Amino acid sequence: MMFVKTQTSIYGWGAYIPRFRIKDEEIARIWLGSTVVSSAFPVPIKEKAVINIDEDTLTMSVEAARRALKRAKINPKEIGAVLVGTESNPYAVKSAGAFVARAINADNVILAATYEFACKAGTEAIQTCIGLIQSKRIKYGLAIGADTAQGKPTDELEYTAACGATAFILGEHNPKAAATITAALSYVRETPDFWRRATRPYPGHAQRFTGEPAYFHCIINAARMMLNELNASPKDFTYAVFHQPNYKFPLKVAKVLGFSAEQVLPSIVVDRIGNIYAGSALIGLARLLDIAKPGDSIFFVSYGSGAGSDAFVINVEEGITEKQSLAPPVDAMIENKKYIDYALYARFRRKIMK
Repeated sequence: MMFVKTQTSIYGWGAYIPRFRIKDEEIARIWLGSTVVSSAFPVPIKEKAVINIDEDTLTMSVEAARRALKRAKINPKEIGAVLVGTESNPYAVKSAGAFVARAINADNVILAATYEFACKAGTEAIQTCIGLIQSKRIKYGLAIGADTAQGKPTDELEYTAACGATAFILGEHNPKAAATITAALSYVRETPDFWRRATRPYPGHAQRFTGEPAYFHCIINAARMMLNELNASPKDFTYAVFHQPNYKFPLKVAKVLGFSAEQVLPSIVVDRIGNIYAGSALIGLARLLDIAKPGDSIFFVSYGSGAGSDAFVINVEEGITEKQSLAPPVDAMIENKKYIDYALYARFRRKIMK
């Protein structure tokens, strides 16, 4: 376990959700039959976001980064690190961070990298930016969580594995920023709950083993360690964000920890866009920043298979109000959608090739 107190501000945030959606019932119709869909089969979410044929993790990361820049109101040449957390880099050998840095004219970076730790790769990028900023190595850092999540046809993952990106620009403490991270903690243990070997197109998973000994163990331990370090309780926070692989897990973990549904529900969007992996917990945070008010406090815990969690405490600053309208909010992207059938979904996700 690693715990640090910090004063690292969030200057800007931005998200990107592809327009196309496929309903879980459409996926179930293909593999289970229409009569089963309407009665016995409980789909885990309502629908998920799907990239277009010309989109990938890098294009989504660039768009999210540009939106974060609009809110941050900084010169991209002042950004010292561009870190992209993802498990779906379209290149086996090429830095996603360097690609994004060039696209947004961040020409003076000292560190551009691709991070991997399943769904917590984006919060790993935040942890690194905090260290670089606090040590005065950089003025601003850009941390991104983005994925075109993979789900093998007929596998349970296909119902939730979705596409999207979330970006945050961090810097030294400033009350005119959007928010400030005041504490950060990491918890890691080896748990083989979810994996994908280098030569395989789709991940494998240990079925329900991914729940109690993996997701719940890591998030609950990281959260309790953070609360103990700060001598705090769930009642001290306005909102809470937990990694959302599905609709039930974050609500269950909140109940175990003592957070109310009212604290957690505003951050949950997985039922409408799916699990965007490295951007999943982060897009919950982005939605809270879209609606938060100065003085609000946020308790945040990510999760990544393999396994581990990053926990943060975030205080909303006075600059949040001005920044909220400078880029599209998460809710607007959720509502801007067009439904597709399984055939088009399979083509867009390159499950079939012409």
